[in-house]
Amino acid sequence: MVNIRNDKGQISITSEVLTYLAGDAATSCFGVKGMVGRSKDGGVMQLLRRESMSKGVEVHFNDDGSIVLELHIGVDHGVNMSAVAKSIMNEVTYKLSKSAGVPVRRVDVYIDSLIG
Repeated sequence: MVNIRNDKGQISITSEVLTYLAGDAATSCFGVKGMVGRSKDGGVMQLLRRESMSKGVEVHFNDDGSIVLELHIGVDHGVNMSAVAKSIMNEVTYKLSKSAGVPVRRVDVYIDSLIG
């Protein structure tokens, strides 16, 4: 959970909200088929439906109030993976900074599958 304080009070944002925002921002980028989830033992991966896409996102909280995000995605076959990853990094950082006011230190993108 992230706590943001100002002179009027405090805002608490749960990790579930942050994972949803990050997943939504990532899946809006060109070439992204969806978020990818792994089984608990690290084995089989699956493309997640829209309502459970936050399972492909992990949030790590830093002592300075910033966050690090880890996103697992599936992309269209034939896209420039480097360009897609950079687009995701920019979009996720922008959306979380603007909508939640949370400083994003880093966004790590893992391309776990090619689809199509």
